[in-house]
Order: sequence, then C-alpha cells, then structure tokens
Amino acid sequence: MFACEICGEEGLSEADMKTHLLLSHLENEIRCPICCLSGVTYDELLFHIDIAHSENNTELSETSARKEVKSGLDIEVVEASTSGHTDNTMEVSDPEGPQNSKHVVGMSQDAAHVLKDSFTWKENGLKIQDQGESTKVPQTPRETGMAASERVVSHAACTSEREHVAKECSGPQVKAKQKRIHSPKKERMYPCPMCSLVCADCYILQEHVELHLQEQHTEEEPCFTSKSILREKIKKEDREGPTNHLQAVKTGEESMALQDPDGDEEPVELSGAYCSASDSANAKYTTSKSHAGKLYQCPFCSLIFRNSIILQEHVDLHLMENSMVAENAPSDLGLAMKLQEEEEIQRRKEEARREAEEFKKLQAQFGLDGSGGYKKQHVRNMERAVFRGQMTAVEFHRRKAEMMESLASGVDDGKTRTSGIIGALYEYYQREGRDTAHVWLCAETDHFHSSAGDKGWGCGYRNFQMLLSCLLKMDLYKDCLKCGAVPCIPRVQAMIEDAWREGADPQGAYHFNHKLQGSRAWIGATEIYSVLTSLRVKCRIVDFHRPSGPSDTHPRLFEWVRSYYSVATSRAARLPPRVVQTTRPPIYLQHQGHSRSIVGIEEKKNGSLCILIFDPGCPSEDMKRFLGNDLRPGNLRHLRRFPSGLKHKQYQLVAVEGVLSPEEKQVRLQSSRNLCAEKIP
Repeated sequence: MFACEICGEEGLSEADMKTHLLLSHLENEIRCPICCLSGVTYDELLFHIDIAHSENNTELSETSARKEVKSGLDIEVVEASTSGHTDNTMEVSDPEGPQNSKHVVGMSQDAAHVLKDSFTWKENGLKIQDQGESTKVPQTPRETGMAASERVVSHAACTSEREHVAKECSGPQVKAKQKRIHSPKKERMYPCPMCSLVCADCYILQEHVELHLQEQHTEEEPCFTSKSILREKIKKEDREGPTNHLQAVKTGEESMALQDPDGDEEPVELSGAYCSASDSANAKYTTSKSHAGKLYQCPFCSLIFRNSIILQEHVDLHLMENSMVAENAPSDLGLAMKLQEEEEIQRRKEEARREAEEFKKLQAQFGLDGSGGYKKQHVRNMERAVFRGQMTAVEFHRRKAEMMESLASGVDDGKTRTSGIIGALYEYYQREGRDTAHVWLCAETDHFHSSAGDKGWGCGYRNFQMLLSCLLKMDLYKDCLKCGAVPCIPRVQAMIEDAWREGADPQGAYHFNHKLQGSRAWIGATEIYSVLTSLRVKCRIVDFHRPSGPSDTHPRLFEWVRSYYSVATSRAARLPPRVVQTTRPPIYLQHQGHSRSIVGIEEKKNGSLCILIFDPGCPSEDMKRFLGNDLRPGNLRHLRRFPSGLKHKQYQLVAVEGVLSPEEKQVRLQSSRNLCAEKIP
C-alpha cells in the first residue's frame, strides 16, 4: 500500500496512487515553466507558451531533451493495437535494465502527453537555459512532493503487476477521471485583452498581461545601449569560460548573496552591490573553489565584475554614453553664454533706440530737425498772433512784406535795435554811482533783441550783430567789414557758411553738415571766431573751463575782463579816471544754452567787481529806459552781473584784438583745423 506524500492520503494501491497523482495533483498544479502562471489546463498552458514565450518554447524543448538523456530517464508514448479496441500505452523505461520499466495502459493520448510533459518538466527541475544564462525557478514544497511521487512511479518496476495495472486503469472509474482532463471547469473565464488566451482566474490574467507589458518594454529598448553591449560581453565570456556558475539575487538594498545552483559553493556576501545583467536585475558569475578571484564594483551602476579589464571596458561604455548625452544636450555654460549674448544684443538695441530719441530731441532743441529757419518761424508766429487777435490781417501782410524786403537785401530791418545805451551809461556814472571806484565801458554798441523769427535760438546771431554794430563804427575795421550795415540773421548764417568753405573750423562745419541757412541751428564761440577770422578780424577764444572761486564762481573771469578794458587807459594816464569809455569792442560771452555780450565792468570801493552785459533776451522796451534822464540805480539790475550770478560750470569768451593781414588770416584758417582755446585757469 502507498501513501501520498503531497496530501497525506493513505491506503492506495500502485494503480490508485498513479491515478491519484495524475488527477488530484498533476492536473491542478500545471504551471508555466517560464513564468509564475498556474492553475490552467494543459491546452491553455500550451497556448500560453506559444503566445507569451514563443522564443523560449524551442529552447525549452531542446533543454528538456538534453536533460532526459543526462538523467537516464526515457519516457515515450506508443500506440498499441488489439483485436477489440485501441489503447494508448505509456512506457516508462530505465536504461539500466528492463526490470525497472513500467507500462501504463488504458490512458488517453492527451493524458499521456500531459504525463510525459509533466515528467519532462519535473526532471528538468524547471530549469531553463537561455544562451548561456541559467535561471532557476524556485520549487514549492508541493512541487517537491510531485517530483518524489514521479520517481516512485518511474522506479516501481514489477512485471508481475502489469496486468493488474491495466485492469485497474481500464475500469469505468478511471475513465470517468480521465474525462475530467479534457472537460474545463464550469466557472467564469477571463480573456486576455492583448492576445486570445482565456484564463479562469483574474489574478492569473493580471500576471499574464504584465508579461505582455514587460515584453513590449523590452522591444522598445534601443538596441545599442550600454546594457545590451555589456550583456553580449558577459554572454560571450560565459560561453568561453567554465560552466560552474553562481547566481546573484538581490536580497535587499544593502546586501546580496552569491550562491551555487547545485549547492556546492558557499554563499558569498556583497555589501552595497547588486549585479544586474538583464532588465529583471538578475546576473550570473563564473567561479569555483579552486580559484576564487577578487570582485570589482562599477562606480556608476554598482555592477560586480571578477576581471578588472572587463570593468575598465564597462566604465568606458559609461563614459562614452555620458559624452554622447553631453554632446547632444546643451550645457549650462553654453546656455548661459547664449542668454548673455541675447541680453547684450537687446541692451544694445535699447541703447541705440534711446540714443536716437535723444539725438532727435537735441536736433529739435538746436534747430537741426529741418522744421524751418528764420523766415518760416517768423511767418508762423505772425499767423498765430492773427489767430489770437493780437494782430490784424493788414498788419500781418505789412510786416511780412517788410521781412521779405529785409531778407532780400540781407540787412537787418532795425526793429529790434536800440542805440545810445553806452553813452547814457557813461553820463549816469558821471552823475551818480558814488559807491563805485572805477567803471570801464566798451565802445558805442547797439543792443539787438530776439524777434518772432529767432525767438528761442537766435541769441548767438544777435550778439554777433551787437559786435558788428560796434566794429562798423570804428575806422580800424571799416576795410574788413565791406557790408557797411548790420546783416540780418539769414545773412549771418550765409557768412558762417562762407567761412567754412574757406577752411575755417572743419569740425564745426561737419557738425552742422556745412549748412545753416534755412535752419534754427544754434551757434557758439567757435562759429563767431570762424566768421571774424574770415573777415580778417583778429580775435581769440578764452575758455574758463572750470570754476575758480568758492561756490562754483569764476572770479578769474571778472579779473580778465577788467584787465581787457583797463589796459588801454592805464597806458595813457597814471591815475585813470573813475569812469572810462574805452575803444574796445564788447566781449562775446557764451555758456551752456545762452550767450550774452559784456559791455563794461564796475569796480566797487570795497574791491568787488561787477560786469555789465547786453542780453538779447531783454526786450527793447526795457532797454529804452536807460535812455531817459530819470535813470536810477534800480534800473541797472538788467545789466549788472556779480560773481554770484555766474555759476555755470564753463564760460567761453571771444575778444576782438585788432585786424589780421592776409597772411595771418591764412595761418589762422590753417590752425583752426585743430581749434584750441586759451584755458583759464
């Protein structure tokens, strides 16, 4: 009598034992030898292997055949014919002797195939070899019991019991049990959404679908990665090296044990290392007791090697892959440099735009925006006066005609001119001004103020008219000034252009694009120097480029003006009179945004100095007050400027000193290419 080692059932004969194992255990425990799929019928298992493990199916058959030869167990199914019926007989034979062979009669062909495949898988120990890699599928205690029962069946050799076994297996009870092999269970079925497999358990279906997903992930991996190259190297090395392998299984995040599949080698502990030669994180190494080499760990992926040369090649693959990624992906430094270049380009564009806007404002401020000159502005201002009711239409046409006549003649119409102020001042200081020690006045000079045609930009032209009005009254300069009268503003612009054409101040000409007529361009000390030089009038520019006194004052400027006017009188008499009208012309005074004319200077009894100026911004109505007999000290506030009243950073003076000969004129024009001023201090 036999007892089942799996479930513990006792009192079974040999025939009942084989039937019990086949029906109670083999049928229920059919599982996939490659994955963890179990609990399916034989037909479902074959369909699963053909679909999910098509590549491993052929290798499984070849491996099973080799194992059968190695173990010495040969199982074949033969068909035996009798006179009354046809039965399938399974013969279990042993090469050692015929006494160990056994025949099982009365089983169906499908059942025989099931038993044959089951024995083949159990003898192989569910061990699959894949191109040099061995993966051991762990066996459960139930599977161990099944393997033991199969060995009992295969080694129970007794020829005298064959007929009894055949009778027992051909009975109606056995036939009913055999029918259960082909009849599926009547329960709910679960079809696979990715193939045509139908499973009886939802958990089995879930594991089956995960296998599909793993296969798809494996197919999507690039073929030429460092892992695939390393896998090929390890497989090639395993085919050439010894056959005694160790399997590495990750048992935790901090440790891993290396064990021999046959149990011959002792486990080797590796701390902090975990070897992976495939996507399932399992690897194999070749070692033996005779020569156990040193293990080397990859510093990039923690892979373990037994050869330092292979480790070097593996590390080179990592470096190659990192370099390829670095070449394809932009570095942080390159990105930062690109952003910096873009910011620099944007900043330059913004600066260029801002400079263009400022330049346009400066052009409009200095009359270089092409908005018209003296004539256009004069007509426009008169039209505004008519529109506001300040001027009648008749008066508008009359003034316009007078303006056109003045422009055609090139002579100023004299409507902004005030004469006799220097003589009135001389009489006033003779009569009044007892607080002054000395007074020096320039030669007779007329005052010109701005009109509607040059308001806001014509101060330089008006100061030049004042200077010319003084020079025209002196016999020394009559040969130089052939015009004979004070020119109008458009004529002064033409005179400056003529001086540029003669070669005076080429830098200033370039600044104004060699054109002043028809514009509202401001002029300064250099333009006055150029036109006077072209007229053979000797002059010089004195530049007070920085303050020379406290509170940003220029006391050196006042001293220079006093010495300019007092030098002639000091030669004539030892004690100069208190009030002196010299033969010196007025001094052109230029500062930022405005220009005026210095016509005299006062020296107080306490030693302080005060200059007297003609301002083009002062209207003729205010200047005519100096012509009456009721001139009072309070009226001089329009003329007097103390040092505290001149606080600009820089002042330039143009002082006339005589007449130039033609040769001196050419020398001055040549030297004006690099025009330099006399700087004080």
